Parts: sequence; C-alpha cells; structure tokens
Amino acid sequence: MAQSGQLAGSTVSTYEVDTVLARMRALGASWPRTDGVAVFNQVYLTVTEEVDRSLDGGAFRDVRAAAALDVRFAERYLSAVDAAASGRRPAACWRPVFQYRRHPGVRPLQFALAGINAHIGHDLALAVVDTCRTLGCEPVELEGEFDRVGDLLVSLEERIREDLMPGPDLLQVADPLTHLLGSWSLERARDAAWSAARVLWGLRELPELAEEFRERMDAGVGLVGRCLLTPWR
Repeated sequence: MAQSGQLAGSTVSTYEVDTVLARMRALGASWPRTDGVAVFNQVYLTVTEEVDRSLDGGAFRDVRAAAALDVRFAERYLSAVDAAASGRRPAACWRPVFQYRRHPGVRPLQFALAGINAHIGHDLALAVVDTCRTLGCEPVELEGEFDRVGDLLVSLEERIREDLMPGPDLLQVADPLTHLLGSWSLERARDAAWSAARVLWGLRELPELAEEFRERMDAGVGLVGRCLLTPWR
C-alpha cells in the first residue's frame, strides 16, 4: 500500500533524477558556452538542481510523484537533443532552438526563453500525461506537485533574465529585445500547459484526436519560439 499522501504504482525514484542531472551536465560539458542549446541546458540544469534539492528537503508532499514528473519532463528535452544529434527532426517546438543555436545575432536570453517556451508550452503537458500513466493516476492527483515545480520555475525566471540580459553597452539591442521577451510569460505558459494536459488526458481514448491536438499545440509553440529567436543583427 502507498504511504500516506503518496500515489501508488510509482516506478520513478530520485535516483533517476540524479541520472537526468548527470546527462545534462555531460551535455553542457560537450558544447561551447556560446551554443544556444547549451544556454538553455544550463538554465534547465539549474532548475533541475533546485528541484532535486527541494525533493531532498521535503518541499514536496509526494516525493515519488514529483520525481516522476521531473524525470518524465526532462526526458522530453533529452529526446529532442537525441533527435537533433542523430539527424532526425525534433518536435516542432524545439526546431527553432536547434536551427538558430549558432546564430551570432541571437542573444543568450533569447535561447533561454525559447527553450523554456518549448519545454513548458509543449513538453510539460505531455509529461503530465506520461506521469499519470507511470503512476496510474489522474492529473488532478498531480496538481499539487505540478504547482510546486511551476513555482520554482517562476522564482528562477527573474534571476535568469537578470543574468542573461545584455548590458548597457548593448542598449540599442536591449530595448527591442526587452519589448519582445517581455511579451512572453512563464506563468501564462504554465497555466496553458496544465489545461492542455487535462485535454490530452481526456482525449486518451481518442488517439487520433489527441495527436491532432498535440501537433497543433507543437506547431503553435514552435511559432512563438521563432519569434523569440528573432536575430538582432
């Protein structure tokens, strides 16, 4: 029987979170710091390390559920990396990030937010569905852990923007850049991801319709990503 406050059927442990962290650290060490995917990877590594500390520190009511969501979520990003590395097409939401990863006119903050856009706007909803299947539960049973992970992301977003925003010497670039990137909201993206997860779960008995919904969501997130990666020179 599951412990009080925990979902039964979990097969994901904090050990697998450590495995994900090790993979992201290895990827970061293999790419130049100027690589746009490396910029996002470092941001995501920072977030995942914070989640790992929160798992160890008792911030989550259900550690197994939170770890499962964290791992299923990370697997979506790592699958995109593997697809691009093998010459296959990653999901549409990730294609702009990989296409522009070496473009000299795209700023690090743009890569960070475009990656977050892809991961939250598309991958998070699918990760919720994946986690429900892993744990044999309904999305509502994950809502608490989903919100806690989302709160960590939001708390780190401002720091990410401050760390990666161009300095005063790039003021002419920064002004339109601030306008563009200020139009995207992590909180709104997170809310949309939760709604999309509930829709996808509700459509699980209608796979063709579910796939059509996912493809349109993927394409829409990819379009936003291309806008976020508008080169500035």
